Amino acid sequence: MLNIDELSVELEADAGLVRAVDGLRLAIERGETFALVGESGCGKSMTALALMRLLPDNGHVADGRVELAGTDLLALPEAEMRAVRGGRIGMIFQEPSTSLNPVLRVGEQIVEAIEAHTPLRGAAARAKALQWLVRVGIPEPERRIDDYPFRMSGGQKQRVMIAMTLAAEPDFLIADEPTTALDVTIQAQILDLLRDLQREQRMGLLLITHDLAVVSGMAQQVALMYAGQIIEVAPAGEFFAAPKHPYAMALLRALPGAGRRDDPLEAIAGTVPPLWQRFDGCRFAPRCAQALAHCATTVPELLDTGGRRQVRCVLYAAGATPALAPLPRVAAAATASQRPGVDVDAAPLLELDKLWVRFPIRQGLLQRTHRLFDAVADVSLQVRAGQTLALVGESGCGKTTTGKAIVQLLRGQAVIEGRALLDGRNLFELQGTELLAARREVQIIFQDPFASLNPRMRVFELLEEGLKALRPEMDTGARRARIEDLTGRVGLGREALDRYPHEFSGGQRQRIAIARALAVQPRLIVCDEPTSALDVSVQAQILNLLRELQRELGVAYLFITHNIGVVEYIADHVAVMQGGRIVEQGRCDAVLGAPAQAYTQELLAAVPRLAAS
Repeated sequence: MLNIDELSVELEADAGLVRAVDGLRLAIERGETFALVGESGCGKSMTALALMRLLPDNGHVADGRVELAGTDLLALPEAEMRAVRGGRIGMIFQEPSTSLNPVLRVGEQIVEAIEAHTPLRGAAARAKALQWLVRVGIPEPERRIDDYPFRMSGGQKQRVMIAMTLAAEPDFLIADEPTTALDVTIQAQILDLLRDLQREQRMGLLLITHDLAVVSGMAQQVALMYAGQIIEVAPAGEFFAAPKHPYAMALLRALPGAGRRDDPLEAIAGTVPPLWQRFDGCRFAPRCAQALAHCATTVPELLDTGGRRQVRCVLYAAGATPALAPLPRVAAAATASQRPGVDVDAAPLLELDKLWVRFPIRQGLLQRTHRLFDAVADVSLQVRAGQTLALVGESGCGKTTTGKAIVQLLRGQAVIEGRALLDGRNLFELQGTELLAARREVQIIFQDPFASLNPRMRVFELLEEGLKALRPEMDTGARRARIEDLTGRVGLGREALDRYPHEFSGGQRQRIAIARALAVQPRLIVCDEPTSALDVSVQAQILNLLRELQRELGVAYLFITHNIGVVEYIADHVAVMQGGRIVEQGRCDAVLGAPAQAYTQELLAAVPRLAAS
């Protein structure tokens, strides 16, 4: 149905000509789900934009053909391409906030797409828009159809984007990270919807994602992309059971889960190389544990290895005998009961006792408080030194609000009741120097490191700021020594201290955020989705780092996440939250292995799993 032949995309950048996609070849059949996976910056989204002819102004297709059912899309005039775009090929974009028009109601936007690409008009088009809002799980669709995008959560906006795309009933769908912003239960609902549509309409689907578990459950064929090139193509079952490329092998070993709990994850060293440079050999060779001497000087071809399998690696060249040694095993990490100095039965470091967080709902011209909204209701938790308590649940259930209340970020914004006892001291009652002392002991790592780091401050200034405020006894020399030690501990060189946040990758920025939290030597860190925006390999590096620091320093974590695989790997205890309340808590293996509450069972049942695991 869709045939891509030698597609190359180039971008004009300050650093030079960026070859974002280099000689890409794919063939996708009608009704097939084809997954395109890889790390950030490898060219996945640029491939999708090229297929839709939506490249940025500084980009162009340098070479290749894109045929949809025999029609060369790159040769069509723009007037004809408008009928194809949205009508025959639909696209779900990764960021719904920038894809929806902020000044139009969501119903108007869906109706616009329906009227542009189907015969329906007026009331009939609106009825179909309402039907699609129901199908994608928007609550109160009769009312929400007349809402503006800003009134909706990120997950709801993504569902509106999906409804708008699918309402035109395209023959082929490009889905760029369609479920990244969604809870696992809504994710499962959307993926089931896509499967149903494929069965009904024999719709082809190009699924772009970094979630390998979603790929395992959805795709028939997988293509792994690295530095602008396809490096492995295989049927999904074969890819997960027996990957051929060293990068694919390492990527699968980087996935967290209960089975890898006692070992560090396979963290791939380095980053994806910049695509403006010239490559004289294999692009993965500098990061490859299996690299041979000639890998740096021999450009590998994409080789057929039988069936629908292809791999770009010199180990599979004619006459070569692929002898991939097992990836090196690193020393096992200790569990809580094995870590020195950790008493699993000790008194809790932090104890939440009947915590309530209520936000005022204001109305009228004078914005008087109309009522109070219970964001967190009657929550009681315990976190012990040197251990990790995972707080899980759907978006909006109160996880982040609980974390912010603990670190005193909601004072003056909400009505807080109950107690948060840190070694017997109620954090909600502390003032002045006592509160300042408590802030040294409790720190937070935010979900989005780019938004939480001041873009006008260099890394050294970012790390020194907390020390100046909370460790005034340290002189300039002691602060510098502490900061240099921290940057090395989190895997950043000293040269990073003179750079700004925008000069780093997402994973590196998260390392800076971790260093900032550790700078004042806290005893408890609230980790609010610290790996949700990261690639699998970078996530592995961060999780390994957090466990190593916990083992060395005895720091405790309140780990807020929706990733159950991460919970299985890092948590000692887990608490499940629904509607602001804790519905179940206990040891991680007990809660996840034999959940007692129906909500926990539903949550775990919706989690995608690798077919081979």
